[in-house]
Amino acid sequence: MNKTEFIDKLTELEWEDFEVKEAKSEVPKSSWETVSAFANSSGGWLVFGVKQSGKAFEIQGVTHPEKIEQDFLNTIRSEKFNVNLAPQSIKYTFDDKVVLAFYIPASSKKPVYFNVQANTYLRRGSADNKATKEEIDAMYRDQTFGTKTSEIAKGTSRSDLNTTSLVRYRDYMARFNPNVGYNRFDEDEFLKKLRIIEDSSCTYGGLLLLGKRDVIEKYFPDFRIDLLEIPGNSYTDAQSRYTYRLDE
Repeated sequence: MNKTEFIDKLTELEWEDFEVKEAKSEVPKSSWETVSAFANSSGGWLVFGVKQSGKAFEIQGVTHPEKIEQDFLNTIRSEKFNVNLAPQSIKYTFDDKVVLAFYIPASSKKPVYFNVQANTYLRRGSADNKATKEEIDAMYRDQTFGTKTSEIAKGTSRSDLNTTSLVRYRDYMARFNPNVGYNRFDEDEFLKKLRIIEDSSCTYGGLLLLGKRDVIEKYFPDFRIDLLEIPGNSYTDAQSRYTYRLDE
């Protein structure tokens, strides 16, 4: 992320992958929530030296940037976190003010938490939210069986997506979640942000969500849709496995 891209981020309305903290003289404790959230989601930039007041942002810089950088990286590499993380760090200078930016990559060993498992966070919009037990369990399942959905379906492209499905999905998102930042992206950025398209190819997850039927069956010969109606607020609350089943 160069300086121009950094300044552009400060003008956006909502950040899914960008978080600023004042951090004038030390690493804020809330940083670890953001690290966990980015590592458990799609990665993102954590920036020290920018003060936020409502929707206004002021570059204040940090004092003793070398110490803050070392404190942050040493903690990330210590036993505070349950998995090893390898953040990328960049230093910006605006006049005589130093800003530190750290890119936290998405981890393949989710859930990522600090101190105790209860400190597992997810990134939703521009906020860090504690993960529920069901969400943590789902991360462990992905870790056990592999995150196949994020892999590239080689030989695919944008033309393998169903345009009608994409338009309907974007319309649904705009009506039922109008404040989410994805709504303002053009098609290319939208598909990239949701990891439906990566490196000009479809991911397996993107193909299953929006792919054309014949293309899906090429990669998933036994593909089918199976809808279960389960009574209760969660799987653990359900009194029975399901009460209604609808095959495709």
